[in-house]
Amino acid sequence: MEFGVPREIRDLEMRVGLTPPGVHALTKAGHTVYVERDAGLGAGFTDEHYRNAGAQIVYSTAEAYGRADIVAKVARPTAAEHRLFRPGQIICSFMHLRVASPDLFKALSDHEITAISYEELEEDGGVRPVLLPASEVAGRMAPVIAGNLLRSGQSLPGQHGLGILLSGLPGVPAAAVVILGAGVVGSNAARAFTGLGAEVTVLGRDIPRLRQIDERCGGRVTTMLANEFNIKRAVQFADVLVGAVLEPGKRAPVLVSREMIRSMRPGSIVIDFSIDEGGCIETSRPTTLRDPIYIAEGVIHHCVPNITSAVARTTSYAITNAALPYLLAIGEDGLLGAVQKRTPLLRGVVLYHGKLTHPDIAATLNREVEVHLSPGGSAFKDVLR
Repeated sequence: MEFGVPREIRDLEMRVGLTPPGVHALTKAGHTVYVERDAGLGAGFTDEHYRNAGAQIVYSTAEAYGRADIVAKVARPTAAEHRLFRPGQIICSFMHLRVASPDLFKALSDHEITAISYEELEEDGGVRPVLLPASEVAGRMAPVIAGNLLRSGQSLPGQHGLGILLSGLPGVPAAAVVILGAGVVGSNAARAFTGLGAEVTVLGRDIPRLRQIDERCGGRVTTMLANEFNIKRAVQFADVLVGAVLEPGKRAPVLVSREMIRSMRPGSIVIDFSIDEGGCIETSRPTTLRDPIYIAEGVIHHCVPNITSAVARTTSYAITNAALPYLLAIGEDGLLGAVQKRTPLLRGVVLYHGKLTHPDIAATLNREVEVHLSPGGSAFKDVLR
């Protein structure tokens, strides 16, 4: 089978769809991998690295798409890429169709694309195997982002951070960090902030997860049930508010109102990691790595959907490691065979030959499911034919 790795063209998107070790695994299995020239430079991988791994270098995005049965990306395709789709091919990436521009869905449908959305792959226990490592990276980046934004003079003209050291000092309080969400992002952020000595409060709806965070952090975090009363109370004392909410199958719920943000001290920080699914804070809106912050209600907001691109090498390795077993399975058995053996992959197929297959996305987009997928046997093949 032929795989294509186009260069990501979004501004400052440095991640790459496959690392050289991932390419080597595919070529060793007998597949052909076409990598666009300089596709991996942002993550520190040269064309020579890819050639040594067995890839063939192509010299345009159009060729990377045009030669591929399967396109491996990180970010969802941009409008400039829609015209490059080859009818009937498979595209794998973080699609985030619930919050994507409608023209992406139309292009996928018109070109009869089979879209595999990495964030939708889900194991029986609820673990999302490709989203998980990206979420781990994001959570562990939180103190780096917050520490920089809290520095005096590190914000927009006329608006400065609080000038607070996350850890504090003897006789000087540490920064108060409130994390909304006790999942992968929230737990990793709690661990990272606690390690630096911040005063950390985590709010979540799942008591067992809060218990796990308490145990992993050695009892050094405060945990609270995430109801409206507690959220309102915690936001008021936060120097740093981290949004890390994910509701599988839905847009991120808005749990922090504009009025709550007004209760924060001017110069406080909001980091909304839920922004790639719409954001969990009313005042949040997507920003970019080039222009990452803005001020709303006197509070500094950082809401970058592809924040892990700032550590592109680590993230590219993590995503490739997680996605590679599914790419190898498709290469070996074809899509029909692979989804019968791997239920997470079945759940990640959001369109099949341009037809919407995912019930949760259909509900969010106010559309009907056009093809019903179910694993196992000839009935599955008949449904997909």
